[in-house]
Amino acid sequence: MDNFADKNPCPLKEDEMKLSIENAISNSKSQVNNIETLKLLFNCIDLTSLNTEDSADSIREFVDKVNDLSTHFKSVPQVAAMCVYPVFAPVLNGALKAKGVNIAVVSAGFPSSQTFSDVKKLETQRAIDFGANEVDIVISVGEFQEGNYEFVGEEISMIKAVMKDAHLKVILETGALKEMDEIWLASVLSMETGADFIKTSTGKQQPAATFEAAYVMLNAIKKHHKESGKMIGFKPAGGISTAEDALVYYQLVKDILGEEWLNNKYFRIGASRLANNLLTKIQNLETGKTNEINYF
Repeated sequence: MDNFADKNPCPLKEDEMKLSIENAISNSKSQVNNIETLKLLFNCIDLTSLNTEDSADSIREFVDKVNDLSTHFKSVPQVAAMCVYPVFAPVLNGALKAKGVNIAVVSAGFPSSQTFSDVKKLETQRAIDFGANEVDIVISVGEFQEGNYEFVGEEISMIKAVMKDAHLKVILETGALKEMDEIWLASVLSMETGADFIKTSTGKQQPAATFEAAYVMLNAIKKHHKESGKMIGFKPAGGISTAEDALVYYQLVKDILGEEWLNNKYFRIGASRLANNLLTKIQNLETGKTNEINYF
């Protein structure tokens, strides 16, 4: 990967980014009471439990809520996936009955990515063996910032190679990448070496998801699609709790990539708090009830 940075300069401009985000914020307001759009957002959620206190029993209770969702909320579609630590992949694999919900895990030394490459590979392999069909990993941020692009790319490729047909989501941890050029380069590197999705952040570091990072990543996806024909997914994650914020990401995807990306095959939101807020808002629009829902 000689001269990788020189060969992949960021073509974006700050003033164009600012205008695009302002337009997305403005246009997204028209969707705030659109029930179908809110349900689509719900259907794109990766419902997540990544707590120190998680246990097999607590994850089973979490799964039960997803399994029973349609009983309590008949008009609401399922979430896209449940995401847990890899040790709980067999719990999801055994207990998850809801149709269309994928089994996702974080892997490869999440959230810091600070462990041996062969450990990252083994952790991912074991999660796949226990039923995971989606894996979220973090790039080796420090190595990336040092310019060790070949090392970072080889890790991504090595992990992808043991995943069979499972999807790989590569987290850039954009809060640690201070410049637009860095986010662009990390996006390009991840897509070229095996990412099926690129994701903003772990939610463990601040800032997490931002509209600015999303703008850069979505434009990188657009360029990659134009050059390769391959559709790469996009996942903002971390700190997204309101329908209003989620709708801005929805609008950015629509504006930059188009309608064909607006489904959970190519668009995910990593935001568990958002699920309850969307359920509350959908209930209010459908029935007029204003009570806050805390189902998850």
